[in-house]
Amino acid sequence: MDFIERIFGVSPDGGSGSFEFLLFAIPIIAIVAIWVLRNRSRRK
Repeated sequence: MDFIERIFGVSPDGGSGSFEFLLFAIPIIAIVAIWVLRNRSRRK
């Protein structure tokens, strides 16, 4: 997962891939949280 280094030539995380992982993890966590909150509100 080093697409930022390949595209921009910059390594914000020192080449570890943690920044790229966060770019994928944060939206996925947000989508799951919204889904859970909507399901909880429908059950009440």
